[in-house]
Amino acid sequence: MPALDTLSPGVPLDQIGQTLASFYDDLVAEGVPEHLAALVRRVRQAESEPAAEAAPAPAAAEPKRLALVVEDEPQIRDLAETLLEETELAVIGCDSAEAALRVLQERGGDVALVFADVRLAGAMDGLQLAHAVATLWPRARLVITSGHGVSRPDLPPEAVFIQKPWRPLDVLVEAERASGEPPPPVL
Repeated sequence: MPALDTLSPGVPLDQIGQTLASFYDDLVAEGVPEHLAALVRRVRQAESEPAAEAAPAPAAAEPKRLALVVEDEPQIRDLAETLLEETELAVIGCDSAEAALRVLQERGGDVALVFADVRLAGAMDGLQLAHAVATLWPRARLVITSGHGVSRPDLPPEAVFIQKPWRPLDVLVEAERASGEPPPPVL
């Protein structure tokens, strides 16, 4: 079993997080227009989709869509997981952005909702995770939360911010939107 702090072939997770964050920061610093960033997202989406075959593959059971809860405080993470288990989404809890990135790398196409705190353990915070998700997995609904007096941190425009303490109804509404609405188009 591989170590939890590295991915095959031995790339440290903090290096992946730093690379993702620097990639996004470089795009912003270079002033890449949104239409070019959208093109990069489309190319990445096309690369991640399998090539169409002449004969359709036999119908397999569609994997259940996922909700990622990214929170380093175990009690709050457990509460959010328990709440989201009442929805149509399967729930995976992560205690860091790096752990969430591992799940996204494996099952990014299945992730419908990323519910993350701004302050997280590890090298990446929730804002960096939000920007990485918005860039690399634009079909996932982003819900970011914080209890540290930040009304609207520097988030991607498609992200939703919910101040802590959040109301369960607000979280359930966002989960319903993530599971019920079609994902946003990749431009």
